[in-house]
Amino acid sequence: MFGRFLEVSLSTSDIGASVKFYERLGFTHLTTGDTWHHPYGVLSDGRLCVGLHQRNGPAPLLSFVRPELARHVHELRAAGFEPHYTRLGDDDFHELQLHDPAGLSIALLEARTFSPPRGDHAPSLCGWFSGYSAPTLDTDTVRAFWEHAGFIALETVDDPFAQLALTSDTLTLTLHRPRMLESSALLFTDPQMPERLERLAALGIHGSENLPRGLDRRANALLEAPE
Repeated sequence: MFGRFLEVSLSTSDIGASVKFYERLGFTHLTTGDTWHHPYGVLSDGRLCVGLHQRNGPAPLLSFVRPELARHVHELRAAGFEPHYTRLGDDDFHELQLHDPAGLSIALLEARTFSPPRGDHAPSLCGWFSGYSAPTLDTDTVRAFWEHAGFIALETVDDPFAQLALTSDTLTLTLHRPRMLESSALLFTDPQMPERLERLAALGIHGSENLPRGLDRRANALLEAPE
């Protein structure tokens, strides 16, 4: 329904500081187009693309590409997906925004805004990108929204904390309780995570003190980006 997942779109007041943060984690730059008039950069680990937008606005957004977007707006509305923002003028780059029942912002764009990563793109230092996790109190309602959008619900997983996973062919979204973590998070996994965290520490990259309760600090870390 939403199209192909493009990027996790983040708003930043200092794009230079944000870029340096992801560069230190081993993310590399992708070539962006001239779609946006504000400063914009994309960094990737080969699986995940993080779009850094120096602008005001809702963030984070899960951004998807839906070609010929203007033709599909009626279909989206008929299915119950009502956008709260649209830009669909003849001379505009078409986009719309909506949000799920928990308030997670979603953007649909008519085309890509950067070149895709190469097949041999080097991974980051974080491990395997396993999904985007968002907090919610009403799991059933949010689950129904994403299933209606074409995602498939999987069994609840406990790694690194209890989450309900919903997957599509381009993104896995997980839902966690706010008491575990108040904010959204990018999740990375690795069977050798303790060794990976030691390598990050050697580079001066340390986890936050706000690690969700019950997680072993030797095998888990919470990194907080500048934005």
